[in-house]
Amino acid sequence: MMKNKIWKLVWQDEFDGLDIDQTKWHLDTGYTGGSNGELEIYTPRPENVCIKDGCLVITAQKEDYQGFLYTAARLKTQGLHSWKYGRIEAFIKIPSGQGVWPAFWMLGNDISTVGWPDCGEIDIMEHIGYRAETVRGTIHGPGYSRDDSVGADFTNPGVNFSDDFHLFAVEWEPDQISWYVDDCQYSTLTTHSVPGKWAFDHPFFLLLNLAVGGHWPGYPDETTIFPKFMVVDYVRVYEKVESD
Repeated sequence: MMKNKIWKLVWQDEFDGLDIDQTKWHLDTGYTGGSNGELEIYTPRPENVCIKDGCLVITAQKEDYQGFLYTAARLKTQGLHSWKYGRIEAFIKIPSGQGVWPAFWMLGNDISTVGWPDCGEIDIMEHIGYRAETVRGTIHGPGYSRDDSVGADFTNPGVNFSDDFHLFAVEWEPDQISWYVDDCQYSTLTTHSVPGKWAFDHPFFLLLNLAVGGHWPGYPDETTIFPKFMVVDYVRVYEKVESD
């Protein structure tokens, strides 16, 4: 008898409490994303990250803070929770605008020992703010990182992703990863899609962040109005199970 494969919820954050659950998330302090040419410094201050109306709100501010011109926030489950394979999804309202760079992504939890990109990186959703109708899903690994990364764009003509919430997800299996926006599958990469080692066969942790500027998205200009908000309704992780 052929078995059906279904997804079982194994971890979630619905952001229903009053404060960020620090048993689930670490908040970065002082990290700047300088290797990407970003302009912000990440802080755990409520001005940059908080729970409001049942959602996680990450706020990028234009302000003079510790020698930086912008502040924002980055959350990660590193050292707390990691997963090997599954469906990982989040319901997010992302900001748009020149130089704005929101992301929902994953890193291999061996990054502290093997480094990046050998640890692997799965970008579930990245948005380059001046491309209001487009998001991107990408993987980085040994031999295919930064400008040589492997991925695909999802463009929805006439839809500005900053106008409403959208569901961003990957379904990650031993030999392939598929990307979804609002349950529309737009990309699948396999072990044959990359020019180097497939770096996605071990546990990964989650990250959510809102960056300002960088070599890839470019930099804010006179059209970029701050503050910018990345609003996350929930994050959920499922594992694949089989049933008769």
